[in-house]
Amino acid sequence: MHVAMIGTGYVGLVSGACFADFGHIVTCIDKDAGKIERLKSGGIPIFEPGLENLVAQNVKAGRLFFATDAAEAVKGADAVFIAVGTPSRRGDGHADLSYVHAAAEEVAGLLDGFTVIVTKSTVPVGTGDEIEAIIKRVRPDADVAVVSNPEFLREGAAIEDFKRPDRVVVGTVDPRAQAVIRELYRPLYLNETPILFTSRRTSELIKYAANAFLAMKITFINEIADLCEAVDADVQQVARGIGLDNRIGNKFLHAGPGYGGSCFPKDTLALVRTARDAGSPVELIETTVKVNDARKKAMAAKIDKALDGDLKGKTIGVLGLTFKPNTDDMRDAPSLDIVPALQARGAKVQAFDPEGLHEARQLLRDVDFKDDPYGVAENADALVLITEWDQFRALDLDRIKLLMKRPLMIDLRNVYKPEDMRARGFAYASIGRATV
Repeated sequence: MHVAMIGTGYVGLVSGACFADFGHIVTCIDKDAGKIERLKSGGIPIFEPGLENLVAQNVKAGRLFFATDAAEAVKGADAVFIAVGTPSRRGDGHADLSYVHAAAEEVAGLLDGFTVIVTKSTVPVGTGDEIEAIIKRVRPDADVAVVSNPEFLREGAAIEDFKRPDRVVVGTVDPRAQAVIRELYRPLYLNETPILFTSRRTSELIKYAANAFLAMKITFINEIADLCEAVDADVQQVARGIGLDNRIGNKFLHAGPGYGGSCFPKDTLALVRTARDAGSPVELIETTVKVNDARKKAMAAKIDKALDGDLKGKTIGVLGLTFKPNTDDMRDAPSLDIVPALQARGAKVQAFDPEGLHEARQLLRDVDFKDDPYGVAENADALVLITEWDQFRALDLDRIKLLMKRPLMIDLRNVYKPEDMRARGFAYASIGRATV
């Protein structure tokens, strides 16, 4: 089948490359000429494990193309995916749909024959109706079916998630559209992947409901971690104890400094606004947003406490800046709250991240960026682990200890075991576990 993918951001590029790997002919379209030229020359604008090779293989095979002009690709497409950004709108938290609306208007003028228009972007309930109205206004004669097909891609594992998903959700009752979508995802039938067909509005809400539930689960275990510290319990054992219950499950029960990234912060806010506008507020999610925002800001106080309440003139080494490992994404990362808060208390910050330094330099001021973890440890009064990259899990602790002014680690991801750190001669603080 022929696919046009509007947008070459995280979702569009991963989805386009994976559809091409399924055997379809895919053209990824973007207005950013520089990005398209970079993609044509083999460059990848985002960091995602395996994506560079996947793109290169499918370009070489003649299944994946890149363009700034949508006309040819849309005209010959069986399905046109809208995969543009929907950031939080300034001031009210609503999803900004301006890019979605612009894409729909452009596509409408290019349609030729029956075409399935698929919303891959994360959008509020009712957006599909708006897209359909735009297309009918621009092209009253258009033969289209507007479909919702939300993505459930985890940054750092997106290719695996696309090719071996838990489920594929498709919002349409149009039989012709259902047939096209089934053919697009036909390779997944080999893995017996469930494909759930729903109404369009239901599909749109499934995406927000899923992300809000996971954000709430993270926030829940973070609050339990605080309670563990207060009553001398171990949050990791609590998480394991409840996670073995099949009704709860063990995913997203890792205590830390709060969630961030491109999805959970904006999607929870958008769901809150949608629910308020519908007169059906989601108070659990509103509280989740509030508690998570406060938690990220509170981490500096935890670090301050580990240093006896005096950060002035201290050098703090920070390991990890992105919101999670295996991505270069800094959007709403806890580090963006923690680092400035440390600086406001008088600390000097030196930091390293394996993939996020380029973006971090644009977002963080007066930070001494280092080339590796050992540069971060040098002359540091404390080492703070914010993002659990694999290379931080096997540090040469003896070398770290010699480089630091004092052997103190504040581990905000519970990567290390308290007893092991004690045996190495470190003072050690973590999340929801005893301080040693």
